[in-house]
Amino acid sequence: KGEFPEPLMATFQNLEMTGNPWGLPPEERLSWIDGLNVPTVNEVPDPDVLMWVGCAPAMDAKSKVIARSMAQLLNLSGVKWAILGELESCTGDVARRGGNEYLFEIMAKGNIETLNGVGAKTIVTACPHCFNTLKNEYPDFGNFGGDVVHHSVFLEQLIAEGKLKPTQQSNKSVTFQDPCYLGRHNGEYDAPRKVMSSIGLDIIEAPECKDRGVCCGAGGAQFFKEPEEGDEQINNKRTKQLIDTGADTLATACPFCLRMMNDSLATSGNDIAQQDIAELLLGALSDSHTP
Repeated sequence: KGEFPEPLMATFQNLEMTGNPWGLPPEERLSWIDGLNVPTVNEVPDPDVLMWVGCAPAMDAKSKVIARSMAQLLNLSGVKWAILGELESCTGDVARRGGNEYLFEIMAKGNIETLNGVGAKTIVTACPHCFNTLKNEYPDFGNFGGDVVHHSVFLEQLIAEGKLKPTQQSNKSVTFQDPCYLGRHNGEYDAPRKVMSSIGLDIIEAPECKDRGVCCGAGGAQFFKEPEEGDEQINNKRTKQLIDTGADTLATACPFCLRMMNDSLATSGNDIAQQDIAELLLGALSDSHTP
């Protein structure tokens, strides 16, 4: 019906004008690569692996650590990879969840055309929202080459194949926030846990985990609007559940979970460590490696 919440109008306008929900210029998509060796498809026109960065890891200050960690891990693995750079645009997940189906269709068809021009065998993304949209929703609007995988699954494969060899085993404990669009929507619970187990982390599960996990509060385009009135914000409630496990580290596998948990920790004053699984894995690799 083209009906959507008024608070999302500015976000939709940003998507139309700049291809990202924050309204930042396209060149900002490369602001996270400073000091890293990050090839674009212009430099590697036929990559085996295309890293779909996503808007949040590319542009959100807190989430950039995910993109930077992934780039270093891909370099260490020796795979032939690249990013789209300024050619990348938002998948349109925010538009579809917010009810703007027309805008979503425009963005989907544009990105499909771009992906067809690259022809990567594998498309890896650290954002479960991008993953779900590319894998499950884009095929309704056109075909593009390449299997779409979440970074947790891809990192697990690299470890299993011996392309990444964690050498700094940890005896610390970790609790994990299952992303909605990785877990309940796509049934993937094991891969991120296998990555963490491979570096010796003791996983302490919250009572509400896996298919009973609790949303961080950012899904359904909620990240880009103010929360409705209620007794308690869902991100604060969920963060407390994870803190109560007593784990040393709160691990995530989604840039929006990372941001929502970070905001809750900032207001609660709790000093539990917080890291994406890619950041945890990178920290467990030998210092002798040079990404």
